[in-house]
Amino acid sequence: MYKTAITGTGVFTPSQVITNAELVEAFNAYADKTNAENAEAITAGEVEPLQHSSVDFIFKASGIEQRFVMDKSGILDPDVMHPQLRQRSDDEPGIMTEMAVDAANKALAQAGKTAADVDAVICAASNLERAYPAVAIEVQKALGIQGFAFDMNVACSSATFGIQAAADMVRSGSIRSALVVNPEICSGHLEWRDRDCHFIFGDVATATLIEREENATGPHFEILSTRCATDFSNNIRNNNGFLRRSRPDGVEDRRDMQFMQNGRKVFKEVLPMVSQHISEHMTDIGVANTDLKRLWLHQANKTMNDFIGKKVLGRTPDNGEQPNILQDYANTSSAGSIIAFSQNSDDLHEGDLGLICSFGAGYSVGSVIVQRHS
Repeated sequence: MYKTAITGTGVFTPSQVITNAELVEAFNAYADKTNAENAEAITAGEVEPLQHSSVDFIFKASGIEQRFVMDKSGILDPDVMHPQLRQRSDDEPGIMTEMAVDAANKALAQAGKTAADVDAVICAASNLERAYPAVAIEVQKALGIQGFAFDMNVACSSATFGIQAAADMVRSGSIRSALVVNPEICSGHLEWRDRDCHFIFGDVATATLIEREENATGPHFEILSTRCATDFSNNIRNNNGFLRRSRPDGVEDRRDMQFMQNGRKVFKEVLPMVSQHISEHMTDIGVANTDLKRLWLHQANKTMNDFIGKKVLGRTPDNGEQPNILQDYANTSSAGSIIAFSQNSDDLHEGDLGLICSFGAGYSVGSVIVQRHS
């Protein structure tokens, strides 16, 4: 059995930004247009008018101030309200592959490694641009990696589940190392016309290199333990898929073909599940809450993270102990905790302990306990 380590991470950030103010202006224009079109039905009490959004409402509900996206023009057009991405031929690299390759190259550079040092690629994301061939295999080819690759989807927990899968293979000796990439075009499955969720998501890609610790050539984080758990729930759901056209209403613009959630139930049910999962994981491997120097949590909602941080540490986290990046990136699904880790881990010292945790649809939760080594 081999010790495993995270030796490099990388983040691809799109060049386009949508601020809350821009988003509110576009949404309110769409609401006004729709209300005007439905004026008679609204007057008759048959249809409820759409309410305006606001910058204050968005920040209070989520802590988000902006988000990066692959295309803002379509999202901000009241007649479109979704990203408009160029149709690519089958001979061109997919957009997710381009995003993942950028993040992967950064992770390899940080680790001081090349494609020749990697044996496997796992593409773990909440939505993949096609069913097959696997996006991971396309990423593998684009990077020039020998070995194998596969896709996996555990929604917002995909990155931590991917890390566990990679670490288990490295630990067993079946491979030397693996890249876990998380290309998330969340803007593509968000319903931008829904006031309750139109502000939640952004786009990004992250990559994590997991190796045998003995092959690390610089500062790294030993993976001390990983743990995953799932419990089925419909409270976060997307019903899109290849069977869509086979159903009687499959051609309609169905609301459930985009991101849907029952936010209040999610908040009530996920927070205890995650807090208990983390506490039991730490207890089982002998890590006390006073031992943790850093929590890198899933970036979905600031209130949720504040609650979990306080439960796990037994107190309100000090500045820097539980870094949030969602104010800049919004919710980026599986990539959020990895962005937080990548951008807020270099300052830790030899022997410091930290915990990466993601959670979301499924329900699912994955935790990775790591230790800094120089």
